[in-house]
Amino acid sequence: MKQPSALKSITYHGLETGPRLIVLGAVHGNETCGTQAIHRMMQELDAGQRELARGTLTFVPITNPLAWQLEQRNGERNLNRNFRLTDTPEDFEDRIANRLGPLLQAHDVLLDLHSFHTGGEPFVMLGPRNNDSELEYFQQAEAEQALARCLGVRRMVEGWLDTYARGVARRLRNPNASLRAQMLSTDPGYGIGTTEFMRAHGGYAVTLECGQHDDPNAPEVAYQAIINTLAHLQLLDLPAPTPRQDVEVLQLVEVIDRDHPEDRFTRSWGSFDPVQAGDEIGHRHTGEPVVAPCDGFIVFPNPNALPGNEWFYRAELSDRF
Repeated sequence: MKQPSALKSITYHGLETGPRLIVLGAVHGNETCGTQAIHRMMQELDAGQRELARGTLTFVPITNPLAWQLEQRNGERNLNRNFRLTDTPEDFEDRIANRLGPLLQAHDVLLDLHSFHTGGEPFVMLGPRNNDSELEYFQQAEAEQALARCLGVRRMVEGWLDTYARGVARRLRNPNASLRAQMLSTDPGYGIGTTEFMRAHGGYAVTLECGQHDDPNAPEVAYQAIINTLAHLQLLDLPAPTPRQDVEVLQLVEVIDRDHPEDRFTRSWGSFDPVQAGDEIGHRHTGEPVVAPCDGFIVFPNPNALPGNEWFYRAELSDRF
């Protein structure tokens, strides 16, 4: 099968100055809701049903065209990990990053539209609070939080990169895979995806998980998020969306890897399923139980994770808002 040789983006330029927004769909090839929402919005703009009032709006409907062609999450590896520019690209995702990275750098705000594997309600991934650390320096938390609250979803999750850094440190002590796509999980930059790259280059960004992959409502969640973002940033002359007041924020605290193909969950977990201290979440192939150390939540469970990659995350309630 011939690999795609181009990355398609479409840009609308308002005649008045304003923020520069970029919206991504299908960073993972089996997550179609963002692509559907982007195409719907483009049709409305092209038909004159909506008109960009100011600023710049860029759409990338299919961010990983190889994964899209294969109808699976990854092409040769996960585009949303180890995202960086390189002079020595080794795989398809490296080549995409070399084109997408400069496009992200040319914008101020990123809305990255995703869906997830197991059931659960939509949620938004926030970046860090304002900080001056080496891991993820950031000083635009207020703007990012304001955007997140207007997207229309109730639940938010923070703590991604910090949790990943701890997971990387553990993998380095006990590497568990041989393929490059798996060994990248021991790279200190492995947790860097599109939003982390955007923040590192002066912008701010949110990832919106619009629902389960096949949820018929997920494209509508994605579409409404685009509308709300355009209104919030005043790129469209629409009333500003009302910020959610009933938000629930969870803090990721730990990533647990799948060590062996026969590691199994005790049941079919969904994101944000609550657990209590002592609950058995899964079993290693040796029979050893994987137990919740304290009360909290399961996030991003992936029963099909490759050995050496993230199996699930633990989260606890956050005091961010």
